[in-house]
Amino acid sequence: MRTGQVLMQAWMNADALRRTLETGVAWYWSRSRQELWQKGATSGHIQRVREIRTDCDGDSLLLLVEQEGVACHEGTYSCFTRRVDGSPKALIDTAFWPIQPDDTVPYDIGSILRELTAVLVERRAHPDPESYTSRLFRSGPDAYCKKIGEEATEVVLAVKNRDRENLACEVADLWFHSLVALVDQGLGPADVADELARRRGKRREQAEEEE
Repeated sequence: MRTGQVLMQAWMNADALRRTLETGVAWYWSRSRQELWQKGATSGHIQRVREIRTDCDGDSLLLLVEQEGVACHEGTYSCFTRRVDGSPKALIDTAFWPIQPDDTVPYDIGSILRELTAVLVERRAHPDPESYTSRLFRSGPDAYCKKIGEEATEVVLAVKNRDRENLACEVADLWFHSLVALVDQGLGPADVADELARRRGKRREQAEEEE
């Protein structure tokens, strides 16, 4: 409150607001755990609420607080410490993907991966002698693991050389051969998506619990 610095953003529901008003310290709502949590309950970095304001629409609250210690679970006083650099498209991709899909293309990454996986499953179950994919499956892990290593190296080189023209192509090759490995091991994109979702949920919980 003394500096006027923006410290963090978090979710509240009616119970969290009620608890905040009753106790004078900030309480929030964890969407991942579906429960209330007090800021600083474990770390001691509590927020003493001095004033609460609302925006013109009445759907957002601004808490003016006296911050004990730091606000961010990464150890910085404010969560807003990273300056945004890069092109407008890079910023949009980072901030909104996949919530805001690109309307300029008639497909999304999920549908492409599902379609490709279906083709790979078909090639594995019914080999085609003329198919490169069928030959990969027939040759076994040594063949596609070698290709994964080669394509990963190509991705690294494209990044280091700032070769944006070829980077997407090299990543596509890496993803393709990684999908071959997943299908051959009885897995698919959904398993990877589940793991990414689990990690994202865990990260949110860690942030809310303030390690």
